[in-house]
Amino acid sequence: MMKKALVTGGTGFLGLQLIFRLLQDGYDVRTTIRKESGKQRILKVLQDNGIKNTDKLSFVEADLLSDNNWDEAMKDIEYVFSVASPVFFNKPKDESDAIQPALQGILRILSAANNAGVKKVVMTSNFGAVGFSKTKGVTTERDWTDPEQKGLSIYEKSKLLAEKAAWGYVREPDVNLEFATVNPVAIFGPALDQHVSGSFDLLKNILNGNKMPDFDLNVVDVRDVVDIQIRAMENSESDGQRFIASADGKISMKEIALLIKKERPTISDKINVKPLPSWIVKIGALFNKTAREGQLMLDMNREVSNQKAKNVLGWTPIADNRAAVLSAVDSLGKD
Repeated sequence: MMKKALVTGGTGFLGLQLIFRLLQDGYDVRTTIRKESGKQRILKVLQDNGIKNTDKLSFVEADLLSDNNWDEAMKDIEYVFSVASPVFFNKPKDESDAIQPALQGILRILSAANNAGVKKVVMTSNFGAVGFSKTKGVTTERDWTDPEQKGLSIYEKSKLLAEKAAWGYVREPDVNLEFATVNPVAIFGPALDQHVSGSFDLLKNILNGNKMPDFDLNVVDVRDVVDIQIRAMENSESDGQRFIASADGKISMKEIALLIKKERPTISDKINVKPLPSWIVKIGALFNKTAREGQLMLDMNREVSNQKAKNVLGWTPIADNRAAVLSAVDSLGKD
């Protein structure tokens, strides 16, 4: 029997890759879009990348900030991949402008799923909900970021509080949903079209010659995130669990710059391998919010374990740090 899955936010970088893989795996897929133009774009991208069975993909217009059409989106669905986040075309000036929509969005999805009798929801959260407050030791899924962590961005805080709200909801006695979260680090890897994740901004800054602080980074290939999402959905051992999605180890910003210069010399003429001194960031953090976010990136622990996904889900990463970075750079080169 064909499995039926809903992917919220199918036009996004991760959502598109998830739909791509689910169709390859024989799922009957439905996705939410905010407007009709998203349907044509998704179909074109899938077809351009060799997907033949787009007749197994259907669409429902639904927005995280409205109750409209969520019952329709959930009808006859067994599994829900909650990928979408509220979209802001301008950076919110007030925390509540980002946090409340994130909270309302995930609770709207979970409530509609519970009412429709969905079997399981896998929520794509963020490493920002896990490891931004830990300064030593090994970061695991048992860790949580402090919502009042100095330097925590509004985006990361919204993802953190949304995940906490989701766990609170599914533990209520009248809720009958299996639930798991996937918490990716910086997502790189290949893009199916020109739409990429926010993490790619780090690479754009390097390619544009901007001096960057030399902090360590944990990265993951988008295809590995998708693999963990699907494994978490299909494996009952994941019920009630969180999973960090990360390649093995870490890579520094300087290492990324040197890697691109060596392996992609034709697009690396602007790259500056000399990092921005840490003391400049520390001084700037006294006065500037962006610098405080940079200071947090310098201070946070980057010894991150991906062992749980390996042990519980049988997952093995397809891409190491270098491969994830280079395939992302290649995608940027196609713009």
